Amino acid sequence: MFNNSQTLFNCQSMNRIKELFKTKKEILSIYFTAGYPNLTDTVPIIKALEKAGVDLIEIGMPFSDPLADGPTIQASSQTALHNGMSIKILFEQLKEIRKSVSIPLILMGYFNPVHKFGLDNFLEKCAETGIDGTIIPDLPFDEYLNTYKEKFEANKVSNIFLITPQTPESRIKLINNNSTGFIYMVSSAAITGAKTGLSDSQISYFERIKAMKLENPTLIGFGISDHKSFKTTCQYSSGAIVGSAFVKLLSESKNLEADILQFVTNIKTEESL
Repeated sequence: MFNNSQTLFNCQSMNRIKELFKTKKEILSIYFTAGYPNLTDTVPIIKALEKAGVDLIEIGMPFSDPLADGPTIQASSQTALHNGMSIKILFEQLKEIRKSVSIPLILMGYFNPVHKFGLDNFLEKCAETGIDGTIIPDLPFDEYLNTYKEKFEANKVSNIFLITPQTPESRIKLINNNSTGFIYMVSSAAITGAKTGLSDSQISYFERIKAMKLENPTLIGFGISDHKSFKTTCQYSSGAIVGSAFVKLLSESKNLEADILQFVTNIKTEESL
């Protein structure tokens, strides 16, 4: 059971995502894998991202069989697991994160590790830690509605859903009606990975979703890797999510704080080289 101060804290954390989308445009969300490149890098990376001007952070929970992820994120997940990262250790690392970080934090990963950890325990830990939401791509939407929705809402944790170019309009509307954070627009029906340029079919998809005038804001992910693709997606949504390109940077970095600052600056203000 939470005491009164914890309950107040949870209500405040629930509003971070909504407040962000109310007050900012061209939102930049960054994904990285917890425990990568080194087990103890999780919190320093989060702090460096906020300091560099990132608006929202998606913290990846590594899994041994990440089917939707491209080779860069798959490799980071394997390294993090080899480093000893687990959901338990991640919550231990994040237990005091709200003393120094104020932007929204989201945990992203597959349902199997969450299920093994125990969903009730997982959501309680999210609430205690100040995690604002989750993205669990392989949690079926209908199963969420019928079995888990009340538990997420009781812990004030937003569960973010993904849509793709193939998602029917009726399904998109149903997702919109049952979302409390934002909707993750997957830019193409493919695995994650940094790509060059956006196709006409992707732009058409972005235009179609924008024309639906959904109540929930959207962020576009998969294939966003530089200033040009970021600015393009911002014309059709509230912002974009960068994952593989940032994880690749981490794999090559010799100075995390300096390199993270330069990376974020390049995405937001100039063409990446």
